[in-house]
Amino acid sequence: MLRFLSWMLVVIVIFAGLAWWKWRLPPTTNEVPNPTLLSLIRNTPTPTPPQSVKLLFGGDLMFDRHIRQFINTNSVEFPLEPLAETFGQYDAVIANLEGPVTSYPSRSVNTVPGSTNNFIFTFDPSIVPLLKQHRFIVNLGNNHILNFGANGVAQTKQFLIDGQVEFFGNTNTETQSSERVLLKNFGKLTLAFVNYNQFVDRGLPTALADVVYARPLADLIIVMPHWGNEYQSTANVTVQNWAHQLIDAGSDLIIGGHPHVIQQSEEYSGKMIYYSLGNFVFDQYFEPAVQRGLLVSVEIKPDKTMIFTEIPIQLERTGQTTLAN
Repeated sequence: MLRFLSWMLVVIVIFAGLAWWKWRLPPTTNEVPNPTLLSLIRNTPTPTPPQSVKLLFGGDLMFDRHIRQFINTNSVEFPLEPLAETFGQYDAVIANLEGPVTSYPSRSVNTVPGSTNNFIFTFDPSIVPLLKQHRFIVNLGNNHILNFGANGVAQTKQFLIDGQVEFFGNTNTETQSSERVLLKNFGKLTLAFVNYNQFVDRGLPTALADVVYARPLADLIIVMPHWGNEYQSTANVTVQNWAHQLIDAGSDLIIGGHPHVIQQSEEYSGKMIYYSLGNFVFDQYFEPAVQRGLLVSVEIKPDKTMIFTEIPIQLERTGQTTLAN
């Protein structure tokens, strides 16, 4: 009996060893994997890396006077037609709309240069679909937005809203920051667009308050001031001081306009300032400087760093804006 029990113990140990060895081996090619596990592996999406945001900034857009006549003769697309392909490379194009969009007839067409009506602008509502087509975001805070009074501003905003064109800016008709500041999401980044309008009461304090308002709501704050002296190629010390105040308040990028010519740029506290990009669409041809403008391409990385590329443009006497040679 003892010998029988010993043999049984040996057999049990052998079978236990074989079972343990089989458990350690990987499954053979004849074994079928768990179909549920296979399905999960196959259907798990590959993570998409965060995308950069690409913005294009330009100067002053003016669609009255001779530009209106060029549009009437050709088409509403005509002034910006040479840049259509360039616009298509960006998530948005941001520029200053140098006047209201209204149903009023033009007062500046066929006027004598230098006369009062020569500087009173209104743009035909037909430009709104053009702005929408090229993904424009427009600043309304400038010295011509009130050319047709508060009603002109109200019409402008309604035409833009109806046409799904986003806007921002201090027109001196808003009462709180939320009416002046545009918060826009680009993927996972929220950008705030703020305007400083030198030509309204309390323009600078209002802009500084708008920056403070936007700071906790946005990843980056971009300010587009309308400021300075016309036709001067250098922003003066006063304007530079305003820019530094806006950066100190929390702005991340400043791109200005109004002088109708390109002015200097600088880096201050690690932030870029472009004092004036000059004209974008305008019928000024009296000297080469007003016929040259600048577009600034800004690529914003997921970590909020910015890459800048300057693109010179030329305003032709035909009414079109082209890439400069």
